[in-house]
Amino acid sequence: MKTTPKEKILIISESIDVEDSSGTKGRVSLIRNLHKAGFKIKVLHYTRKEIHLDGIPCVAIREKRRSFYYFLSRIERHLRYKLNLDLHRPLEKIFGFSFTLFNDRNSIVQELKKIKDFDPSLVLTLSKGGSFRPHHALLAMPEWHDRWIAYIHDPYPMHLYPRPYAWVEPGYMNKWKFVKELSEKAKYSAFPSQLLLEWMGSYFGDFFRTGVVIPHQLQEIDSPNALPAYMKSNKFTIVHAGNLLHARNPKGLVEGFKLFIKRNPEAEGEALLLFIGATNYFQDYLNKVSEEEASINFVPDNQPLQEVDRVQKAAAVNIILEAKSEISPFLPGKFPFCISANKPILLLGPYYSESRRLMGEDYRYWAEIDQVERITSLLEELYKTWKKNPSTTLDREDLKFYLSEKYLKKTIQQLVD
Repeated sequence: MKTTPKEKILIISESIDVEDSSGTKGRVSLIRNLHKAGFKIKVLHYTRKEIHLDGIPCVAIREKRRSFYYFLSRIERHLRYKLNLDLHRPLEKIFGFSFTLFNDRNSIVQELKKIKDFDPSLVLTLSKGGSFRPHHALLAMPEWHDRWIAYIHDPYPMHLYPRPYAWVEPGYMNKWKFVKELSEKAKYSAFPSQLLLEWMGSYFGDFFRTGVVIPHQLQEIDSPNALPAYMKSNKFTIVHAGNLLHARNPKGLVEGFKLFIKRNPEAEGEALLLFIGATNYFQDYLNKVSEEEASINFVPDNQPLQEVDRVQKAAAVNIILEAKSEISPFLPGKFPFCISANKPILLLGPYYSESRRLMGEDYRYWAEIDQVERITSLLEELYKTWKKNPSTTLDREDLKFYLSEKYLKKTIQQLVD
C-alpha cells in the first residue's frame, strides 16, 4: 500500500530558475521529487522574479532596499563601476563577505519571520556556486536549528576544493568560521555525494555526525520529438553536454577521437563528436578543431534543457568529463541526465571519483582525461558495439532507483522518524 508522508518541508532556495545554472537545475529536480514523493512543501526563493513550479507553492523573496547594508552595497558597486575603484577584496578580507550578501541574508530572514501558516517538520536550505545565502539566513534563526537540513552542494570555502580547483578567497577565515558554525548548528547536513560528505567531514568533523547523502535527482522532462539540426541520430554520435571549466580539459578526448577516426577510416562518415555548452573555457580551441575536423561539432550557445535532454537520449554515447585530479568528490549535475538517457557513458576522470564509485570499479568505459590511447581503445569498443546494435542501452536500474523520488522519500522519512 502506497503511503503519503504527512511531513511538511519548508525549502529556502537561492534560485529556482533552471536556466541560470546547472546547480539550479539540480536544486529544482530535488524540489520536484520531494513534491512527487508526497511531502507537503513550500518554497521560498531569492530568484528576484516570479517563478512557478507546477503544484508547488512558491514565494519570491523581495530584496530589502531600505537598509544600512543595501546602502553600503550600492556605494561599493557605484565606486567599482563608475570610478573603477574596486573595494570588493579588501572589504571581504575584513568582513568575510560582501555587503550585498549581508543584505540578502537579512532579506531572507525578514521573509521567513512572516511565516505563520506553515509549521514545517524540516527546513531545507539550497544554494548554488559559492554563495550559501539561505544558509546564512538560517544561522540567524536558532528557533529552526533543530529541524534544519543544510544542503552542501560543493566544497566550501574555495581553498577546500581539490586541486586544480582550489584557490584562497579574501576573508577565507571568516568563511571557514561560517561553515564550522553551520556544521555545529544544523540538525542535519546533506551532500549530493558520499565522497563530498567524507571530504568536508575531514575538515569539519560534525558533518560525520549529521551528514546524509541526497544525490542529484532524476526528473521527467517533456522533451521535443524533433532533433535539432546539429544532432544526427543515425550516426555514432558522442555527446558532451555542459560547461567546460578550465580544469575540465577536453583535449585528451579530442585527440583520442581523432586517433580513433585515423585507425578506423570506415567510421569517418559515421562518427560525430558533439560538444554543447556556452560557458566554455576551451571555446577557441573547440571552434578551431570543429573547423578543421568535419567529424567534430561544437554548439557554443546555451540550449534549452528539453532540447539537450532529447539530444542525450538520441546519442550513441554520453560523456562525463571531470578534472585531472587525485580525487573528484563531486557528483556532476549531468550524472542523472546521463543515467536517464540510458545510453553507454564514457567516464573520463580520476580513479577516485563519485561518478566512478557509483558506476562501479569494474565499469569498463572509464579513463583519465589525458589517457589518449585508452580513450581511443574505448571509443573503438563502443563503436563496434554500436555497429552490432545501434540501440545499445546502459540499463542501470540500481542507479535509476538511487536517483529517484522513491529513494529520496526513504532518506527523508528516516530523518523525520
